[in-house]
Amino acid sequence: MQADIRRIADGIHLVHGSNTNWVILGDGDAFTLVDTGYPGDRETVLASLAAVGGSPEAVTAVLVTHAHNDHLGSAEYFSSTYGTPVYLHEAEVPHARRDFLHQVSVGTVLRNVWRPGVVPWSVHALRSGGTAHVPVTGPRAFPGEGPLDLPGRPVPVHTPGHTDGHCAFHLPEAGVVISGDALVSGHPTSRVAGPQLLPGMFHRDRGRTRASLEAFEALDGDVLLPGHGPVHRGSVREAARRARERAV
Repeated sequence: MQADIRRIADGIHLVHGSNTNWVILGDGDAFTLVDTGYPGDRETVLASLAAVGGSPEAVTAVLVTHAHNDHLGSAEYFSSTYGTPVYLHEAEVPHARRDFLHQVSVGTVLRNVWRPGVVPWSVHALRSGGTAHVPVTGPRAFPGEGPLDLPGRPVPVHTPGHTDGHCAFHLPEAGVVISGDALVSGHPTSRVAGPQLLPGMFHRDRGRTRASLEAFEALDGDVLLPGHGPVHRGSVREAARRARERAV
């Protein structure tokens, strides 16, 4: 699969993988990789790094919005092969180690096969490693409050609900918010486009996910880079409000 790369601003690229996005933040010859797609997306991840002038060795850190397989897929590969640190919210660290797994179950998917898009999405997820065992052996909690000392200077924003330790990342100088799965603009199992929450079966606690929209409403930004769907341009605050209205 060829990498579908969208340049958002200098040093900021959104990459559309196979149903899941990741973000590359560059500063000179150093890079931060935010999420890593499915395990089956690895070659596309590596190709996307090369296309923006990077390499696996140039990745200073991998940041993971949350430890579902379609975002965690190659995190351990970077860690074990290149010694790249993998950072998450402290509540998500044990999830990345696979001390437990909070991910939509096969049984729940089967109960929802009647919904539009669920069958092709589930087939793709299985083929891409959606049920593979991909623990990170040494995940780390963010080292402190505020901007991380990494390319892009991303600021973690705890947005729990989709998982307990889900985090978005704010790039205040660029007016960009990387929202992971707490606020998306589309999904193969959704029949609507634009700012929205993922369908309920994907969230550990949909009520907390909806409540976390308040965190997005507090952020200054006019570009939203979601974990699923295309880039959304416009007020991030307004995008969160629209998602809230749709979630009622």
